[in-house]
Amino acid sequence: MNLLIQKGLMFGNLIPVVSPVLVERYNRALKRLTGKQTELTDFHIDISGYSPEIGDELGDDLYLNHQGVNRQFILLTTEQKTAPLLNAKFSTSRGILRQFIEANEAQLFALTARDAVAGELVNSVYSLASPAHLMDVGSITVEADTTEGAVAAAGRLGNMIDQFMSQDGAWHNDVLIAEMIGLAKDTGDITRNPVSLSAQTYAQRNFWTAHFGGVYLFREVDAPGAIAMSADEGLQGLDMAVMTGAQRSEIAQFLNANDLVEPILDARGIDSAAILRQKMDFIVASVAASLGEDLTRATRRDLRNLGRRYHDQLPREWQGLAALVRWAEEDGPWPRIDSEHPAYFYTLRSKGHADADLVNMLLADLTPLDIRQLFICHKDAFYAAYAGWPAAKQAYVAEFLAQEYQVDKAGTREALFGHEDAMEEPVSPAQSPWGAAPAQGDIIDRVGPWGAVKRR
Repeated sequence: MNLLIQKGLMFGNLIPVVSPVLVERYNRALKRLTGKQTELTDFHIDISGYSPEIGDELGDDLYLNHQGVNRQFILLTTEQKTAPLLNAKFSTSRGILRQFIEANEAQLFALTARDAVAGELVNSVYSLASPAHLMDVGSITVEADTTEGAVAAAGRLGNMIDQFMSQDGAWHNDVLIAEMIGLAKDTGDITRNPVSLSAQTYAQRNFWTAHFGGVYLFREVDAPGAIAMSADEGLQGLDMAVMTGAQRSEIAQFLNANDLVEPILDARGIDSAAILRQKMDFIVASVAASLGEDLTRATRRDLRNLGRRYHDQLPREWQGLAALVRWAEEDGPWPRIDSEHPAYFYTLRSKGHADADLVNMLLADLTPLDIRQLFICHKDAFYAAYAGWPAAKQAYVAEFLAQEYQVDKAGTREALFGHEDAMEEPVSPAQSPWGAAPAQGDIIDRVGPWGAVKRR
């Protein structure tokens, strides 16, 4: 993994903690949350305050995430909102933390100027003994305070001020006045500078969890379903469709029934055929590396040459994408790609909806040869796969991501996953390579079976 770290592809964008003051504040918060402390004098933290160095020191990568449920967090600065979340057990956790920081940014900025803020993503469950318990996960409430309890103290002071202003004879209540003065020494003037953090609650209806080998749970869709990437044992009793990652047709039907995906060639304003060609290059690189080819500084032309050299050994994923590109660019024969074809999920992306990131994450799980989408959408799966690749493939992938993704992350994401309004009328299911071949006619010549596709 050293190559990924050197190129900023792993542990990138972490927040450095080097000041003795910040280290001391972190230790106070860590002691409060876990009863532990670190001996390190500098380290890095993610959006939740988790440090991989401290995890290594303590021999516990889940020291802020006991049993992978109810993640705790330590905030030293609001700049943590841009950091990644490491060892995520739920796909929603980073988004919730970022929303919380942004919603309370002014208050957190003031609080972290003097102390660390420690808190927890409070779930409705404390452990997941069986997959059925995933149905009990309904919402997440964020609770937080400084290590000195400044938010709680400000709340008590606010109540005392209300009592003082409304109670007859409060001017003569020396005990109340003394308590107010004592709290104000710690909180400051809360009438001018309020000290409060809203305990926000976030619904958690559709999500991925790393528990039980990886499970995607979709409850807030027209036809609810759960997709277990390994075994579905323990999920069969759920009141929804249950699928495993191997049930390709069932997953395809589920995605289409809920209108969650669209063919990449439907996308407007992008060179969709070029995206498919890039996926083909990734597959060629994987095959060539497994056969001992040196991919150092391999260009796209080099990969095309390797594709010709090893054409007979390229998998069906590549063959299907090649047929699709020939149709789009060269008026090639009609490609018939149904949901059982290995290339099927490589031709899809999420539609523009609230769960687009989750659906693209699922598609990345189903298309592991597309190393770019795997890295962008499902980093845990990417790192696990990377560890088992040949050195040649590791070097090629690290170089490609550093040179062609890192330099323009936003642009790449927009090109791959952005959405624009559809053109023309919707195309019927019969006019798709996933269904029966259509009769030839003006509409096919004009827009193609996926909608408006601009042929070269």
